Amino acid sequence: MKNIQILGTGCPKCKLLFANAEAAIQSAGIEAQLEKVEKIVDIMKFGVMSTPALVVDGVVKSAGKVLSPDDIKNHLA
Repeated sequence: MKNIQILGTGCPKCKLLFANAEAAIQSAGIEAQLEKVEKIVDIMKFGVMSTPALVVDGVVKSAGKVLSPDDIKNHLA
């Protein structure tokens, strides 16, 4: 099972990345735990300076942009 985290304070782009991650998980047909990380202190632990960010199994895969569901699926493989 994949552990996916969306880092962001709740801005519209962060919400869109979360929705795209949900769509990617469903489309890929994988088991994944999807979590929002909204506290600045927790986001900073990942070394991310711009949000939204996508973290898969503890590794930052993207920061500062909204990935499409297809782009997210590529990071889940």
